[in-house]
Amino acid sequence: MASIGIVGTGFVADYYMRSLATLPDVTVAGAWDIDRDRLHAFRKYWRVPAATSLDDLIGRRPDLILNLTNPGSHYAVTLACLEAGLAVYSEKPLATRLDDARHLHRVATERGVMLASAPCSLLGESAQTVWKALRERIIGTPRLVYAEIDDGFLIRAPHDRWRSESGAPWPVQDELAVGCALQHAGYYLTWLIAMFGSVTRVASASAEVLGLTLADGSAAAPTYACASLFFESGVVARLTCSVVAPHDHSLRIFGDDGILEVGECWSNDAAVRLRRRHVLRRRLIDSPLTRRLRVKQRTHAKIGRKGATAMNFALGPQEMLSARAEGRASRLDADFALHLTEVALAIQNAGDGTGHQEIASRAGRVAPMPWAADDRAAG
Repeated sequence: MASIGIVGTGFVADYYMRSLATLPDVTVAGAWDIDRDRLHAFRKYWRVPAATSLDDLIGRRPDLILNLTNPGSHYAVTLACLEAGLAVYSEKPLATRLDDARHLHRVATERGVMLASAPCSLLGESAQTVWKALRERIIGTPRLVYAEIDDGFLIRAPHDRWRSESGAPWPVQDELAVGCALQHAGYYLTWLIAMFGSVTRVASASAEVLGLTLADGSAAAPTYACASLFFESGVVARLTCSVVAPHDHSLRIFGDDGILEVGECWSNDAAVRLRRRHVLRRRLIDSPLTRRLRVKQRTHAKIGRKGATAMNFALGPQEMLSARAEGRASRLDADFALHLTEVALAIQNAGDGTGHQEIASRAGRVAPMPWAADDRAAG
């Protein structure tokens, strides 16, 4: 039996609680939030014990801390837990400043404490199916990737009416303060880093195109970002994020012998489709028909759709706890978390103003999930 401590009981915490229900051998040692009313509502709804402070929660020595606070608090909360010797899985981003992310990485490494950050959809069925198809060279050599994470015209959406399962409001101010790339690029970045290796260079541009100011009068972070990513393997990807363009979460990987397509990164079982090319007379044609690819083995527990997502948020914490129990490194380790953060910040901040930035960190090799490692992807 493993125990988890939860810091932050806002909107996203309910997704984690619903997902943790798929792990019968995991208990919640306690939850803490500086908003006592929110903590009370969360504790009452989910029937979990409440801590009286962060120190109280740390003192309970859970096997893993879930840092689900607002992004501006990620660094301080994670640092306090790491310094106390507790493993941490943080919601994205790991930190909002690269120096802070590097410091967390250094503390975790020096103390031998596990550290990882969301998102964990890389461990899900759709991502693993894409990766398996690439390893089996179903589309030959991959050359180019187009990835989109557009979320619609956010400021006209009725987000003031969005509530989590236990009643928490959707954190619109955090979304606009952090920025679309730092919040969302990781949903495909994690897939691409695992499949194609570390990003060595980013050429990006970003802008706040809605003329927004936050409640405190400061300017909102970029609401649009577009980047070309250059990977160690030689693959190049174009990744676009916005909260302006119509909803589009599609991924296309172009190879010598065909195209892999996914329509949604916020669902663990989104269909992965193969599109072949054909020569008809004197024309090269992308087939209008696709074939769905699947892995034959049983994969992981699925979560029904809640709001905009159909993701099992517990896959990341489960991976860390399994790694700890098995005495191995986690697939989502501190190196991976730091690299993801550095690349996402480079996309959003557009480097030094020229749009070009060399990436210093590197992610280690990530192993596929055991259930996706053996048989060929099948239609």
